[in-house]
Amino acid sequence: MTKYPLAAILLCVAVAPLSPNTQGAEAGTRVALKEGAATTFYIQASVGGLAPMAFMVDTGSGFTTINEQTLVDLQRQDLATYKQDLIGILANGSEIRVPVYTLSSLEVGGCRLAQVDAAVFPGTDRQILGLSALRQVGAFTFSFDPPELLLKQCPQTGLLSADAE
Repeated sequence: MTKYPLAAILLCVAVAPLSPNTQGAEAGTRVALKEGAATTFYIQASVGGLAPMAFMVDTGSGFTTINEQTLVDLQRQDLATYKQDLIGILANGSEIRVPVYTLSSLEVGGCRLAQVDAAVFPGTDRQILGLSALRQVGAFTFSFDPPELLLKQCPQTGLLSADAE
């Protein structure tokens, strides 16, 4: 089993690649961001066809994460497959086992991503849109004004609209 520092698996506070809002319309799928506490930003996404739910956007997280309840709901419909366990090393030196599952799909603002790896952290409700999903869009832009995520190369078109909340 591979061991990683927990920070390599998930950085809950990350510095996102930022770019100023430009006047011209840039091609891609625009997804509205909702600002949360502590300068965090959230999008609405649907996993495996479940109802849309909030995901914190974290470009410093190597993995997308889902909570245990979402995993249970996906497994009932055979939409999540166990892949592997990772061992995260916490700041105090202790270790935590983190299971990783492959999700059948993740839809973000009409952009349908397939076979997304997601970590399941025990005891947390927060779900995170990390690099295991964002990698599939090739390039993306995170902007503050207006708050939006621009996904530049969506592999498939999904069912959610860009302004789904």
